Amino acid sequence: MNSIRGEGPIMYVEKKDTSNDVVLRHVVREDLPIFFRQQMDPDANWMAAFTRRDPADESAFNEHWAKILNDPAIIIMTILYQARVAGYVLSFVMFGEREVGYWLGRDYWGKGIATRALVEFLTHLKERPLFAHTAKDNKASIRVLQKCGFSISGEGKGFARARGEEIEEYIFTLT
Repeated sequence: MNSIRGEGPIMYVEKKDTSNDVVLRHVVREDLPIFFRQQMDPDANWMAAFTRRDPADESAFNEHWAKILNDPAIIIMTILYQARVAGYVLSFVMFGEREVGYWLGRDYWGKGIATRALVEFLTHLKERPLFAHTAKDNKASIRVLQKCGFSISGEGKGFARARGEEIEEYIFTLT
């Protein structure tokens, strides 16, 4: 496996945590087809709301990921659960503010994986404040952010491509 992104603002020391079987590592090329399949799930897109225009467009997916992986301001790690690719966690700058986000394949929902992955990610990402946005009806994501110390700091609206309409969102902050 060739590491796509082995450098960046955080130094990550990979370790095997047998207490929860959630491990973060740098993204490798072999992860991308898995991410593509995961992001094609219509229920996952509905929950995430703010998604790609056409999840089935593999060419657009590959272009998007090439940009992500070559942008030094984006920090992204693959989430492994029991040695399988479960999704990813990332941080990026939007409108001058550092944000966090995550994606899990449906097979990994409801197991506390996103929370454990974000907790681990945050130990390496020292910049504060951090922000996150989530649809107001995405209760699972709201719980993950609150468990990780984020609190609601505002509300907004945005066009959710996955839903084809403007929706309300919460803005979360970690100080």
